[in-house]
Amino acid sequence: MLLLISPINTEEAQEAIKGGADIIDVKNPKEGSLGANFPWVIRSIRELTPKDMLVSATLGDVPYKPGTVSLAAAGAVVSGADYIKVGLYGTSNYSQAREVMENVVKTVKDFNDEILVVASGYADAHRVGAVDPMEIPRVAADSGADLAMLDTAVKDGKTLFDFMDEAAISKFNFETHKYGLKNALAGSIKEDQLNTLYDLGCDVVGIRGAACTGGDRNKGSIHHSAVKKLKELIDDF
Repeated sequence: MLLLISPINTEEAQEAIKGGADIIDVKNPKEGSLGANFPWVIRSIRELTPKDMLVSATLGDVPYKPGTVSLAAAGAVVSGADYIKVGLYGTSNYSQAREVMENVVKTVKDFNDEILVVASGYADAHRVGAVDPMEIPRVAADSGADLAMLDTAVKDGKTLFDFMDEAAISKFNFETHKYGLKNALAGSIKEDQLNTLYDLGCDVVGIRGAACTGGDRNKGSIHHSAVKKLKELIDDF
């Protein structure tokens, strides 16, 4: 299971790198769960990150506007992202989600076929009217994306496990693997939930809050000691 840590700036990125994160995921919590950061921030983080370490970039909690989202994807590509994550916030069903993802995949792969595209849904989709989270593996597979991901849309202290029990998470992971894809799971994941995610077949775990001082994704900042602890826990599974 790979550890994805989400810094908001170069200082936090350096902390995540120092702590041993597997993937550096550039985001902007001020704009939402999968809030997009600025192109120059993505580029700066890509430049300071070791070449053998992947850099991910979020496109935002996107609307149902395939053209707009595709242009955002192009921006992430030219900014140097190796992973591009799309939060399917404004898509209310499978068809809309697939349409957005198909166009993002086409855009990204036309630039560079080796860049990975992530279709991300929300475990608490019912709270924001987004596509059913259990549709995300099929959306990812049918659109040509590389990973299927779940996060939480509303950051109010509730975690992935408040909206999906172990059976549902296991099914999501199984469905993703059935399509030959990798999965990623996030959503205010706590340190003591890592082992469970590992046992349920999680390929990539996404963390910000648990890697920040005070465990606060908004008021705290990523610190290498917290990242190192999380990485060591995962490596011991």
